[in-house]
Amino acid sequence: MARRALILIEGHKGNGLAYVQAARRLGLQPITLSADPAQYDYVATESVQAIRVETDNLDAMIHECLQLRTGYDIAGITGFSGDDELVYVAVAKLCRHFDLPGPNPASIERCCDKFVQRQILTEAGVPMPAYRLAANATEIETFAAEIGLPVILKPAEGSGSKGVRLCRSVDELVEHTSYLLKGKYIWRSSPRILIEEFVQGPLYNAQIMGSEIIGISESEFGPPPHFVSRELTFPILLPDQERERISDVSRTCLQALGLGWGPTNIEFRWTKRGPAMIEVNPRLGGAPDPQLVQLACGVDLITEHVKLVIGDEWNLVKSHSHTATARKLIADRDGILERINGHGRAAAIPGVAEVRFYVQPETPIITKGDSRDCIGYVIAASPSRAQTKATLQRAVDLIDWPITPFATPGEREQFAASDFP
Repeated sequence: MARRALILIEGHKGNGLAYVQAARRLGLQPITLSADPAQYDYVATESVQAIRVETDNLDAMIHECLQLRTGYDIAGITGFSGDDELVYVAVAKLCRHFDLPGPNPASIERCCDKFVQRQILTEAGVPMPAYRLAANATEIETFAAEIGLPVILKPAEGSGSKGVRLCRSVDELVEHTSYLLKGKYIWRSSPRILIEEFVQGPLYNAQIMGSEIIGISESEFGPPPHFVSRELTFPILLPDQERERISDVSRTCLQALGLGWGPTNIEFRWTKRGPAMIEVNPRLGGAPDPQLVQLACGVDLITEHVKLVIGDEWNLVKSHSHTATARKLIADRDGILERINGHGRAAAIPGVAEVRFYVQPETPIITKGDSRDCIGYVIAASPSRAQTKATLQRAVDLIDWPITPFATPGEREQFAASDFP
């Protein structure tokens, strides 16, 4: 009898290993299809079978899956958006081609185009910031004036806050427009840029599986003009009326976009007028989101997602009620990460659930102003929100990870040409 396999399209520095481990716990053989499997360190350390294939070529992936079916029973296919959200569109199309459980490809595709997503949700009456779509500098300037500074400029496709910036003045608007349009930002097609009203207020994220809202988390960003997540807490305790409004708008988003299969996370700003939808992501949030949910309420989103992918029945029953908080460790300068000290002592503190670094000492660091600047995180959890926060801060204070600036501009340019964090 052929062994059952779980096909993982591309990988993920945060969640990839957890999917491999979940697959093996469920008796599945994880197999990674990637344009460059070596970029995911766990593929080698966990001896994961990997096949090199261009994951932007659907026919090539279908061919590889057909080859695998000669030796395996492919139980399910899933994957990760990583730097390219369209990977998850390809996952949905593969599931449809092989008649396996998976999301609706058209729904995923609509979500990956942030302008189309906003158009659909506007028609459904979902509250959101004012927005326009531009293709050139003149349109950007015109639409920014219509909305009124400050505004947010961001590509209509992409993830991880890549290319996203708050523009508080005309000079910042011109500078970021130049970055997006004059060759520094890499487009897969003609540039399409969203100009959005900058709405202020706490940032909440509805964590959803299927049509069930597991809970709502709160995020804090680092300093502007970039939008780099710094701290996350799950769950956030909200007044009943606020929680119900966020839940109602979340369900409207799911219905309007044709979602409701598998994981979704929806970002909101809570404004004076109530919730303003920022973005619907038709996928599981990256690490440490799943870890926070599991620590706080006992639901293992990754394992339950894998169960759904292979057609098994999932279990979203909560077993306890704690507060879990993660502090992301964000590089704030370019240079060489000289050393990492104190992480062992931090991990030994009662209540600290995990201390993780994505990089090793002596690694060159090139800051990007987006999610790639995260070089690790610390997670704490306890029955008490105050205790969790105090434990987390104590752990973070023990960790030392100095970055020494590059000796010369030429040294920086040398490393900037490579894909370092």
